[in-house]
Amino acid sequence: MDHTVLVAVLSLIGTLIGTFGGILAANRLTNYRIEQLEKKVDKHNSVIERTYKIEEHLTLHDEKIAVANHRIDDLEKEHKS
Repeated sequence: MDHTVLVAVLSLIGTLIGTFGGILAANRLTNYRIEQLEKKVDKHNSVIERTYKIEEHLTLHDEKIAVANHRIDDLEKEHKS
């Protein structure tokens, strides 16, 4: 085999190995970054869910306070009469 053909074949093999190695490395890095972003999104979603529950509890307590204030007002009116 001619030396030029041998060098061309070895260059092709080296290029293919380097290309596929780079693709695999980039793919692993992309997958890692996607996993990290998914974790951040999960944390964010759990905060949103907890905030929603807190807002529901606050609304309930505000209603209870309003009812209690009306009852106090009624009692004060009865006491003055």
